[in-house]
Amino acid sequence: MPSSVCCVGQPGLRLVFHASANLQPREGDAWNHFLVLGFLSSSEPFIRSIELAMRGFAPFPKFVVLYTALYAAFGVISPFLPAFLKSHDLATEEIAAVMATGTGIRLLSGPLAGRFADHHRAWRSLFAGCAAAAAIAALLYLPAHGFWMLLLVTLMQASALAPLAPVADALALSASAGAAGKAFEYGWVRGAGSAAFIAGSIAAGHAAGFYDLDVVVWLNAILLSAAAFAVLLVPDIAVPCLDASTKHQAGDTTFLLRIAAFRRVLLIAALVLGSHALHDTYAVIRWNAAGIGTGTASVLWSESVGAEVIVFFLAGPALLRWLGPSRALALAAAAAVLRWTVMGMSTHVVALALVEPLHGLTFALLHLACMAVIARTVPSRFAATAQAIYGTLAVGASTMLLTLGSGWLYAGMGGQAFWVMAVLCAAALPLAWGLQQRLVGETSAVPK
Repeated sequence: MPSSVCCVGQPGLRLVFHASANLQPREGDAWNHFLVLGFLSSSEPFIRSIELAMRGFAPFPKFVVLYTALYAAFGVISPFLPAFLKSHDLATEEIAAVMATGTGIRLLSGPLAGRFADHHRAWRSLFAGCAAAAAIAALLYLPAHGFWMLLLVTLMQASALAPLAPVADALALSASAGAAGKAFEYGWVRGAGSAAFIAGSIAAGHAAGFYDLDVVVWLNAILLSAAAFAVLLVPDIAVPCLDASTKHQAGDTTFLLRIAAFRRVLLIAALVLGSHALHDTYAVIRWNAAGIGTGTASVLWSESVGAEVIVFFLAGPALLRWLGPSRALALAAAAAVLRWTVMGMSTHVVALALVEPLHGLTFALLHLACMAVIARTVPSRFAATAQAIYGTLAVGASTMLLTLGSGWLYAGMGGQAFWVMAVLCAAALPLAWGLQQRLVGETSAVPK
């Protein structure tokens, strides 16, 4: 086996380029192979110069740059894309169709791209190629008008965007462990991403008000391009040399689903993170109907986002060390039960102000605990596939289904629909408590 295939975990994206150039893409992976090789063939000298210049820097600031660029790119366009589509001649029903189709294609392209990256050990190169393609696709929004053109552009960009967050998480989790002990907390870089999302949304809102909505597309393209180059600075995933009997398993979804702890994490995340769909869609509508003004609603929403950042940066890593992953998941699920129960009972501002900060537990702590379980039980050669399944098929699919169901629930039950979300989170509690025994057995049994 060539050394460039066996030692991708060492610095040097040039090694990935030479290894990938000699690999034959399997059916369904050809577009990813073309994307990666096209990006690398045009930028290899620049990649080498960047790596040489940044060799003396620690991994943590490199990941902060990557997550800042990536999540700021998400933040500048996510709140404004529906309005942009409307300004380009789409009706309300057409906007919904375009957004839903984009979500659907992510559920397919995310796991496929993760599987490709794991099989070919091309994590950074896949990220760079997809981020560059997403930046180009963003600019295609500008001349596009009408349903079919905007649908095509959305499908193109959504397909390229889908692997970015999962692959970034796979890279960060690998680097955070370090070769000689823990190098940094994953929550620190993820918290930087959340803060960048908020800052990007605020900056884009002001920019759009000063210019027009086209500016958010330009910002999105610029930041995605920055992320494409930022990923070249971070270390790749370190994996051991594999023999022929194990190498063919890389990217094998069925192998991952045989890991009981991983299956439980998928179910817990689907139930608890999916339950946020009702809140994200109808919370402000319910508050406004109860006489809560937009300004107060913004403060309540800011409480939840601020708590998310604090937990990612400070409280989450400490709680995770103190409780362990299974108890942290149980705490997050219990906090979600309390949060949705109170929101179903009351729209009093004081009550809402007390429970909205629980978002730090129901989202951030739960995500950190899920990442800890994945890092402990999933072999590194499956890192991107596992993250893609977690982020798209588990969290993404459940959020999409519960968003659709939330409309029916809210129409029939009003605020009491939050109690249904509380029941879903209560169902996650026994799964979380039973996870500890699975972790003890599978952490030592699964080879990395």
